[in-house]
Amino acid sequence: MNVIIISVISLAVNIFLGRKRIKYPKMTLMWWVMIHASIPLIIPLRIWLDTPSVFIPLFIAAAISGQLIGSKIFK
Repeated sequence: MNVIIISVISLAVNIFLGRKRIKYPKMTLMWWVMIHASIPLIIPLRIWLDTPSVFIPLFIAAAISGQLIGSKIFK
């Protein structure tokens, strides 16, 4: 259950950040910040919920999917 919670949170946060990311030119400082801004949220949440490290690729995939969804839907 914790894996699903973290995946959904990662996806949702990154949809929002992907939407904000399209406002900045590619490879600028704020563009990088919008890509990596969810990391300080997801890592402590994963540790707090005691999720095994084997699920980290799933969380990364959810984050990337959220960035892509956010940048495509709100373009």
